Amino acid sequence: MSQTNVSVNSMEIDEGVLGKSTQYADTYTPSLLHSILRRDARANAGLVEGNGIEACKGEDLWTGYEFSWLDTQGKPRVAALRLRVPCQSDAIVESKSLKLYLNSYAQTRFETQAEVLRTLDRDLSLAFRSPILVELLDLAQLSGTVDRLNGRCLDDLDVFIKTYQRDPELLSLEQDEVVVSEALHTHLFRSLCPVTGQPDWASVAVEYTGPALNRESLLKYLVSYRNHEAFHETTMEQIFEDIRLRCGPQQLSVYGRFQRRGGLDINPYRSTHDDSAPVARLPRQ
Repeated sequence: MSQTNVSVNSMEIDEGVLGKSTQYADTYTPSLLHSILRRDARANAGLVEGNGIEACKGEDLWTGYEFSWLDTQGKPRVAALRLRVPCQSDAIVESKSLKLYLNSYAQTRFETQAEVLRTLDRDLSLAFRSPILVELLDLAQLSGTVDRLNGRCLDDLDVFIKTYQRDPELLSLEQDEVVVSEALHTHLFRSLCPVTGQPDWASVAVEYTGPALNRESLLKYLVSYRNHEAFHETTMEQIFEDIRLRCGPQQLSVYGRFQRRGGLDINPYRSTHDDSAPVARLPRQ
């Protein structure tokens, strides 16, 4: 591959390629990447500095299922891509721009897979403005049984729901104030892209130690995001902060397993105590 200067564009929340008609490049084009400062995305979602979210742990775990390049003989190579991005990186990358960037490898020749990895690591570390972990996975590593989320699924609870915009006041504790450690999850989650308005479907897991959450209230609260517009990362951070502030757990983790779009899924994990997101692949992923 010939050397190319890396040029990563920064963009405002409502700019870039998302929601616009786009021409696909199939030769290596790093300038397709568009960065968004995390502080701007958080401010746009109402997560202001000083409320504690900048001190949380965790990462954004990306999986790319559509990645290919050419070897020196012109033969296509394919692999899955896994990115681990620290939740305190200075920037996030708009997902459509990442898709376009990855597709630009399709007709580019590389000497070795190691060269592909070095190029990805260089470009993406610059785009996310942080060191990240990039892995190329053989397709055999994606085979096998799908995973299940830990703990109790909330989806069979008999609840009456009428709120479809984020409402943290729906959250409540059990009256006996007993302290528990439990894992709860739902597959009913939906939010909206803040640029295009397209739905983003996910399974959301909440694990905590602290005063017992009222499970019906948690399900109502998570469903209230159904018409909420925000990026995946800030959506999970908002959930993390709402539960932390209103329910006072001693330990808390929130994990959003979003369905893929354009061959990419984004899985933000936020925690009081863990840096690394558990690797999983759910039935809808």
